[in-house]
Amino acid sequence: MGMMRFDLGLDEMAENHAQLEHAFLTNYDGAAFPGRVQIQGQELQYIRQCSDSGKLNIPWPVEGFGNPVLRTCSVLERETPYVLAVELARGQLCEMREQHATWAQAGMLIPDQYDTLQKQAYNDFLSACFSQQNPAQATLLANTALQKICLAEDVLAKSYIEQRMHVRRQRISHLPAMFGCDLGPVSVSEIPENYCDAFSAAGISLDWKAIESAEGEYEWERYDQQVEWAINNKLLLKGGPLLSFEDNGLPDWLANWKHDILNLQSFLSDYVETAVSRYTGKIRIWEVAARMNTGGLFGYTEENILAMTARMIDVARQVDEEGQIFIRVDRPWGDYQAKGKHRLTPWHVVDALLRSGTGLSGINLELAIGYEPGRNDARRLLRFSKLLDTWGSFGVPLHVTLACPSASEKDPLALLKTKVDNQQWQNEWTEQTQCDWMEKFLPMLLAKQPVAGIFWSHLSDSHQHRFPHAGLMKDSESPKLVIDQIISHSRAE
Repeated sequence: MGMMRFDLGLDEMAENHAQLEHAFLTNYDGAAFPGRVQIQGQELQYIRQCSDSGKLNIPWPVEGFGNPVLRTCSVLERETPYVLAVELARGQLCEMREQHATWAQAGMLIPDQYDTLQKQAYNDFLSACFSQQNPAQATLLANTALQKICLAEDVLAKSYIEQRMHVRRQRISHLPAMFGCDLGPVSVSEIPENYCDAFSAAGISLDWKAIESAEGEYEWERYDQQVEWAINNKLLLKGGPLLSFEDNGLPDWLANWKHDILNLQSFLSDYVETAVSRYTGKIRIWEVAARMNTGGLFGYTEENILAMTARMIDVARQVDEEGQIFIRVDRPWGDYQAKGKHRLTPWHVVDALLRSGTGLSGINLELAIGYEPGRNDARRLLRFSKLLDTWGSFGVPLHVTLACPSASEKDPLALLKTKVDNQQWQNEWTEQTQCDWMEKFLPMLLAKQPVAGIFWSHLSDSHQHRFPHAGLMKDSESPKLVIDQIISHSRAE
């Protein structure tokens, strides 16, 4: 049994149990160690089976920046607790300087403002290091350093985005990634008139639970109408995800076959073949499966779900040889491994599918921002950039599906009962906060070469949807502010 020990430094830090209990430890390649957090007084303890060194990832309050997930450098187990704020400042400073060195070596021009801020942050960090005999004082100094590190990171990231976008605009005249939104069950009459001003693509969900709620009885009419509407408006179409390997992700009647995996796979194959055949030549991008990396469908093993996913990709490829076949990966940071229920990282899952030779064309990363710890993919902008670089290293196109809330109250139509977290980002979640988040992070997506498509999780909050308050419209009569923001990016040259 191994234990990492950290001194929280201040009483107010120790009181924030709800956030701190979602800390997790990662190894050198980012995989999370299964473990659990316990807090005794001002000491946070991370308990796990092994005693290897690792990096602690934890939501931590930074004045003016909410509670972003920060990370220490790799630390060893020892009897004397580490002062957590000092180690977080050390980790963030190292990450920022490493990214600065990488971009500078690639020819990026570094702003003077960055140099000034990072020097100030380093001086505060040194003061914190020399004050560790007084953990409270060291924590205050380290928190000041973290604030300046976050400011320096933003300056560095903004400069990177501006220089990358300048290069991309010189090479291509149009928007470097397509914009789209999942229409869900919205009828054609409810789609806003300015949809085509904002988007060049549309997602047709083809939700199996809605299409075949009773075995053998299909309801395609709404999706047929959406497809025809999109074709008439010259939009690129993405279909799916056809299958979702999470609990309750498939039609209820399939539970009768959960103990017969071969027959169950036949049902899955039949649906994929039927859906793809129906829209071949109209839908060009097929998202065959979703959440195979985190799903617990019928208690199957990761190997079972991985094998079924590979089989479904193969079925879709046989039916539509010209289409692009994608899968959707949720929680792409892999932090869910800390719960001990998953052995494979999301990178292992995708790597196995790409190596299987089934014809996988690309990856869709599902990022949910602004929700309670454990169902939240919020990171600092530089870490967000690193995530895209990591997934881009597979050498296939990336799509990114985004969800962040515009309100914080309970959402009765949300399928996930996760709560909105108002402490997670800079301000309470409102329509304006949703716009502010998009304005900050959307340009980073556009600056990344591998990102070929950016999709929003759903169009309207007035129909059943996955993430609370993440739609672009409250209802058919009430578009949110973020639509105008998307239009401004769509029209930018």
